[in-house]
Parts: sequence; C-alpha cells; structure tokens
Amino acid sequence: MLRIGIGEFNYTKPYGFAEGTYRMKCQGYSSMDYQEFINTDTELFQKKHSQFISYLQEQSEMCKQAGIEIFQTHGPWRYPPKDITEEDREERFDKMCRSIEGTAALGSKRMVIHPIMPFTRSDEGYAKETWDMNLEFMGRLTQVGKEHGVIICFENMPMPDLSIASSAKVLEFVKLINSDYFKVCLDTGHSAIMKSSPADDVRLIGKEYLETLHIHDNNGKYDIHAHPFAGVIDWESFGRSLCEIGYAGVINLELHTPKQMPLELVKAEEELLYRKAKYIAELASGERK
Repeated sequence: MLRIGIGEFNYTKPYGFAEGTYRMKCQGYSSMDYQEFINTDTELFQKKHSQFISYLQEQSEMCKQAGIEIFQTHGPWRYPPKDITEEDREERFDKMCRSIEGTAALGSKRMVIHPIMPFTRSDEGYAKETWDMNLEFMGRLTQVGKEHGVIICFENMPMPDLSIASSAKVLEFVKLINSDYFKVCLDTGHSAIMKSSPADDVRLIGKEYLETLHIHDNNGKYDIHAHPFAGVIDWESFGRSLCEIGYAGVINLELHTPKQMPLELVKAEEELLYRKAKYIAELASGERK
C-alpha cells in the first residue's frame, strides 16, 4: 500500500512536536507535510542561520525517532498575495530560498509552492506578465532547489481568473521550466473548484510530472479543505487514476480535524480520517477492487 501522510499541524499544534509526531505514527501515518514555512512572519524566520538549521535538524531527529518521514514541506504563502513589485518578489524569493535550505535540513526532498500572483486572484489582461514573472522567478528558484537536492512542486490553484491555476496550465508551465527539480503538486480540492475531476487531472499530469498531492474535499465552490467523502469529489475514481499511472508517492492529506469537540470525539474523528485515507491508498495501490 502507498504511504499515507498528513499536514503536521494536525498533530503538532495540539500536542507539541515530539508527542504529535508520535501520535501520527500510532494513528498509522508514516509521512508528514511540514508546514512551518508557510507563514514567514514567525519566530522561525527571525532566527540566525545557524539557529534556523539547528532547530530544523532537531525536528527532523524527532521525526526519525517517531518513525515519520518528512516527505514534503509547504513553502511560503500569504494572502492576499503581494508580488507586484520587484522588491516584493525578491523578499518572497529570499524566504523561499531559506525554506528550500530548511527543507534540505529536515531531510526532505520536496517543497510545494504556489505561483507568484502579481495581480492577485485575477490577471485578466495581464496573463503574459504573470507568466513572464513566474518563469523568471521559478527558473531561478529551481536552480536553488537543484543545489540543495529539493524538487519544487508547483501547485494548481482554486482561482478561475488566474492564468496559471488549472492543472492543465500548471502542467504547461512545468514543461516550460523543463527540469527534474520542478514538478507538479496536484491539489484535489483546487481541481474541484476549477470544475475539473481530480482523476482526470491525475491522468493528464501523468507519472512523469506528478510528484506529490494535497488531498481534501469541498462543495465545488469554496476551498474549505473538508475531509474526503464530505464533498463533490469522486474518490473511487481518483484512487484508481493514481493506480493507472503508477503513482508511487504519498497519499497526503491537507486538511484539519476539528478540535472544538470532546477529546474522545477528536480521537474518533482522527481514526475515521485515517481510515478514509487508507481506503484511497488501497485504491491507488491496486489493493482494493
């Protein structure tokens, strides 16, 4: 069966990093999506270089002791985007470079990122400018990733008026970069909002370019990161599509389990969520007919 992972904040936020990774393992997970690089306005990004690396190496060691692999990290992201000026983009580039170095320090080989959005959610009339800025930015970033042995995983977005959002356009962009260190992260919820079947997107992207996943559900309108089988996505078809292309990565959940409930219900919710992920992983591995 394929490995199953989840965004680490689900466990490390309520329980602390050491206990959280241990609980992840006990639940059945073998992998994590490390998310502390998303918000760069934190103490982590204020640390000196040596402290930054040391802190991440310590967290990596905790994961190893718990038996959890850091399969991927999530790079810097802020909303609304602030990428219009060269100064803004260089600030983003520096933070992303630091996150790539941090990803390597964690022992991970993948970092998921979003496109830069100089015109925010809609670039109508400015698509060429958006693509040109992203080609320049991501081209440089890919070289940094290569230097550190980290694959940049470019994510499809839930923004119909953005010219680099659909899985088809993301794949087109990745092919233009043309590097083994620049691949695709398919976000199932974002596909649904773009009125695209995640299963069809898997087949479109194919094994050569599909490096990793963000798995969650929604109602086809809002990016609510709901649990699988709670929205519009056909998970049977999605799981089987991964099997068809020979996907060998992680079934990685990007969502949250509600904590505003009694502890015994939280534990039951965590158990059910893992069982849902396992069901998808069995489909993707060809173990469930």
